[in-house]
Amino acid sequence: MQLSVIILNYNVRYFLEQCVLSVQEAISTLDAEIIVIDNNSSDESCLMMKNKFPNVKLIENASNFGFPKGNNIGVSQASGKYVCILNPDTVVAEDTFVRILAFAERQTDLGIIGCKLIDGTGEFLPESKRGIPTPWIAFTKILGLYKIFPKTRLFNQYYAQHLGEDETGKVDILVGAFMFLKRDLYLELEGFDEDCFMYADDIDLSYRVLQKQKVNFYFHETTVLHYKGESTVKDEKYMKRFQEAMNFFYQKHFKKSWFFEFFIQIGIWFFSFVKMFQGKVKPKPLPESVVFYSSNKILSENLPSILKNKVFFLDLKKEKMVNSCLLFKGKRGEIILDNHYVSFKKCIKMIETLKDKNITFKIFPKNTNFIIGSNSRNDRGQIIKIE
Repeated sequence: MQLSVIILNYNVRYFLEQCVLSVQEAISTLDAEIIVIDNNSSDESCLMMKNKFPNVKLIENASNFGFPKGNNIGVSQASGKYVCILNPDTVVAEDTFVRILAFAERQTDLGIIGCKLIDGTGEFLPESKRGIPTPWIAFTKILGLYKIFPKTRLFNQYYAQHLGEDETGKVDILVGAFMFLKRDLYLELEGFDEDCFMYADDIDLSYRVLQKQKVNFYFHETTVLHYKGESTVKDEKYMKRFQEAMNFFYQKHFKKSWFFEFFIQIGIWFFSFVKMFQGKVKPKPLPESVVFYSSNKILSENLPSILKNKVFFLDLKKEKMVNSCLLFKGKRGEIILDNHYVSFKKCIKMIETLKDKNITFKIFPKNTNFIIGSNSRNDRGQIIKIE
């Protein structure tokens, strides 16, 4: 088998459904499998999987084992030459795995491959590619020096800014939302370190791959939508785990000193402080109008009462997709993309291309009864039921 896609879920039932739908499309021409591990969700995620995806391997954990152990359990059941660790709050394009498999097969000493990630507003997620967070690199991040001197290597290593977001190349650290590597390498490393509950696990795994003299890559030729805020609520428990994660990584991999300890504690406090305010998201004002890209005229007629808003129907059988910014003319608007007629790849491309501070995006996934999206990388997203 070529590939096993490992999806660890915890209480994101609707995002999981959309994710699995997109993965099914993306592996349709491959010898591949999907393995969903559920960390004891209470939102009927498992019931949905059994009803809608009976042929997908589902592992139901009796409790929330955390990110590292949950994924390790999934990989232990995998049969693919390669595994892809994938967050449930992601959407992949139909050709994502075909492209990455082809790239992987051309490499020697392959470590982990990550890809270009965007959030639900279409903005590039800089953590798609990162450097090793040594004390100096962390310092440049804390003070924002990487923003002031983005072209200077001394200051720009935290987000691997030597490499453009539209440029494939070697990087040190990749993000756990999408990690593609050989299953044998994952098993040789004994997977994610289960002593770390979450947040430092992807940094640690990436770093241990480098210690094996393997090469990690950022691959820009496919874009994956990562809603980011959906898997984790930014609360006090999050702050505590984030601090534990930073302590875990530095104590494991770096020589300790009084200066180092002081510096890291300051850094942890700063990051926690920033994360706390990122978690307090002010809801965006409601859109003044909605553009529905579809060929489903009946649904378009029902949407105004469901959304309680004006809906413009763009019939894809008769019209080409246009720049919706022109339709809104500077006003707040929302674009709903009907996946029955617009591929996941096209949805991702449109969200990335049409990104605008006044526009929000939603997807109506095929064979579902909901519209889904996120107006901010820090919130839990929005689900609109279509009964």
